[in-house]
Amino acid sequence: MMATENDVKRVLDDSKINQILLRTQQSSRGEIRAILKKAKKKRGLTLSEVGTLCNCHDQLLEKEIFATAGQIKSEIYGERLVLFAPLYISDFCVNDCEYCGFHTRSQTPRRKLSMQELASQVKILIDMGHKRLLLEFGEHPKENPISYVEKCISKIYSVRSKNGSIRRVNVNIAATSTANYKKLKDAGIGTYQLFQESYHRPTFSKMHHGPKAEYERQLFAHDRAFAAGIDDLGIGVLFGLYDWRYEVMALVSHAKYMDKTFGVGPHTISVPRFQEAEGVDFKPPFPVSEDELLKAIAILRLSVPYTGMIISTRERPEVRSKAFEIGISQSSSASRVEVGGYQGRGTDTGTTKGHPDEPGQFSIHDGRTLDQMVISLCKEGLLPSFCTACYRSGRTGREFMSIAKPGNIHNFCRPNAILTFKEYLLDYASAESKKAGQKVIEKYLNLIPSKKVKQKTIERLSFLEQGERDLYF
Repeated sequence: MMATENDVKRVLDDSKINQILLRTQQSSRGEIRAILKKAKKKRGLTLSEVGTLCNCHDQLLEKEIFATAGQIKSEIYGERLVLFAPLYISDFCVNDCEYCGFHTRSQTPRRKLSMQELASQVKILIDMGHKRLLLEFGEHPKENPISYVEKCISKIYSVRSKNGSIRRVNVNIAATSTANYKKLKDAGIGTYQLFQESYHRPTFSKMHHGPKAEYERQLFAHDRAFAAGIDDLGIGVLFGLYDWRYEVMALVSHAKYMDKTFGVGPHTISVPRFQEAEGVDFKPPFPVSEDELLKAIAILRLSVPYTGMIISTRERPEVRSKAFEIGISQSSSASRVEVGGYQGRGTDTGTTKGHPDEPGQFSIHDGRTLDQMVISLCKEGLLPSFCTACYRSGRTGREFMSIAKPGNIHNFCRPNAILTFKEYLLDYASAESKKAGQKVIEKYLNLIPSKKVKQKTIERLSFLEQGERDLYF
């Protein structure tokens, strides 16, 4: 059934968003502080309240926005930061998107991984210490059919290296049919992630050429995925294509629609910002500064408090560090954004160069190895997590939301993060990260509120030291 304009309005009302942005340009300190007080209840915000925060330019109040967002992030997600790696499997694509390094105008020869090459890439990632991957495919019916995606997922789950394996495969593929989403579900994916790129329809049309140019196909992809049984869904935009304030409000509107329609809001919201890419002459018409990106992250955390928020290695370490404080709960690490990019990459090198013959989809500005990032996170007092327990314990969709919305998810996350981080320290860590990591584990082990859970965590840490693996609550 074709989506109507009324269907689109149920997701986001363009006129309403623009009216709010105009109406909320002049708000008092009292109004903004009242919104922040409401946000602390962790029940989200109205679109008018989101617009008011987006239009706030008072530096003192912006500090209060950041502080409140940090408080909410801490209360719901605690000190943990979940780490993952993207894996680019095929850059064959039939779309000609203005901002993407894989657009059809690129003269670079296309490539996709064979099953042997895929297994090699996965082994490298396992040997770094990764437990979860985000798979990336260009849209190409012939080169990247759903059968190829299924085969790749099966291969990834089959790869073993010493004590390690990939325990959760999240997938980012182009909008497709309910039947194909059912195949992804049956293949055992975790989260299905798809970005609208821009919710502003004229901008969306200008940026995209090819099948992706169909606005409604993109907008309602999550509806089809949910109908297929995938209840962990990720949304996002590419900041820089249009006014960031509009995009933030549209993301919140989409989240509200998902929550109302499915009974399940977005499992994740991602906040990529346009970065240059080889072979891309595009200049963002609405460039977003680092400070504006951080403000967008803080407002999203206030507006959709329960959602996981993801930042990539597009941003500098200093920006990412601040983002971890105010809202981000998941982060890519040691990323390569070209097909075959991990080949030849050891676990102890800081190089940002991937496969020598492959341009990346975008530029990376955080080239730290996984171990270097772990050390940095420990110094910042954060707990690196490689946890995949919720998905494998059935805590997805409504079940996850029933725990995350009241702020109880950390009761599972802290002990599971400790256990998975201990695995990392035992199997992959440098001497420096082992020393720093053990201090972090001891700190947060003592902060587990339940004596029973704490004792069970201590027991399982002992089992890990004796050689057992993959223990979780």
